Amino acid sequence: MQHALPPFDIVSRIAQRSATFSATEQKIAQLILADLPAASAASIDALAAQAGVSKASVTRFARALGCADVRELKRWLAQASAIGSRFLAPRADAAQQEPADVILDDIVTLLQRNRAFFNREVIAAAAQALRDARQVLAFGMGGSSSIMADEARNRLMRLGVPITSYQDAVLQRMVAATLDERCVVLAFSVSGQGAELLHSVAIAQEYGARLIAFTALGSPLARRADWWIPVQALETDFVFKPSSSRYAMLLALDVLATALAQLQPEHSQELLRRIKFVLDAERGGADARHPLGD
Repeated sequence: MQHALPPFDIVSRIAQRSATFSATEQKIAQLILADLPAASAASIDALAAQAGVSKASVTRFARALGCADVRELKRWLAQASAIGSRFLAPRADAAQQEPADVILDDIVTLLQRNRAFFNREVIAAAAQALRDARQVLAFGMGGSSSIMADEARNRLMRLGVPITSYQDAVLQRMVAATLDERCVVLAFSVSGQGAELLHSVAIAQEYGARLIAFTALGSPLARRADWWIPVQALETDFVFKPSSSRYAMLLALDVLATALAQLQPEHSQELLRRIKFVLDAERGGADARHPLGD
């Protein structure tokens, strides 16, 4: 019995291979993922110009994905856009829908899309770096990224990581100048283009610190990272809804923190037991399923 060939899902293929892309290929991938319909309709000249690369680079990118040429790449992009448009395109009736349903749908779609980007080897190596670090700094600026820097501190301190978080650009640069090769910086930025954050990271790396970056495919921050954990935003035209991008960063951070905990299971379990013991004592009674820290 013959079976049909599996579908050529160009979006998933780009996501799965993103960790192996060169800086030039990341630029092309970012352009394509940002607007599938536009990329499928654009000429090779337009794709190259918009991505800031050569036409030969676009051709090599297509072949790296298993396409015979750019024409075939565009054909698969057009198919992906047509099939997935009702999931990716903004909904004109969003204002008439129940807000909870709109928000939940976007979060679920975003998490499923970002799940495809995780690379087990990168996560494992980043977790090892955190375990071995003398000091860990979490950098974030703006809205969600600032919150994520504090969340990294909250998530990792319970696993014994010596971590502090900084959102102020001047403080980031000051503390970055005190680091060395035994230190690790966690940098959060959905766009990966903020000049001040990039400056802080560059100072830290100048003094030997290593970088784990949670950021967009092809961004300047991604290109600086020793370990890059991709984060792709999914924004719609429903402007009254908060950005769902923070959920993608939360997912990525939780995956990294879990990998770290599993890397040192006995140590992690003992620290978590202590936290649970102290909190239950203050609550006036034990609850086996109460979360560790409200």
